[in-house]
Amino acid sequence: MAQKVQVLLVDDIDAGEASETLTFSLDGVNYEIDLSEEHAAALREAFAPWVGHARRVSGRATPGRRSSAPRQAAAKSGGEGDSGPQRDTGEVRTWARENGYTVSDRGRISAEILQAFDDAH
Repeated sequence: MAQKVQVLLVDDIDAGEASETLTFSLDGVNYEIDLSEEHAAALREAFAPWVGHARRVSGRATPGRRSSAPRQAAAKSGGEGDSGPQRDTGEVRTWARENGYTVSDRGRISAEILQAFDDAH
């Protein structure tokens, strides 16, 4: 039996339809908020004067990309956390879907799918 799960984002300000989840930090505390395009733009505009003068100390360099050079270096050198060959997860997910596997857009890819991918390549 197939199931379809639909996640609806609700704007945390006015309970309308949200289009994205924004994350930000202040005083060492990380926050997430679901907002409509209009509210997201207002939040970005409110932060703009301070962000323009601030230094980046951590976080994503570009949307969807993690800055994890130390972990990558350890894995490539066979150090702690080495769990096998480095793979392009986007390529693995695409291959899995094309070959009948169910795989999420984010998160960990199952060992079964990784093994099948490796065997096919």
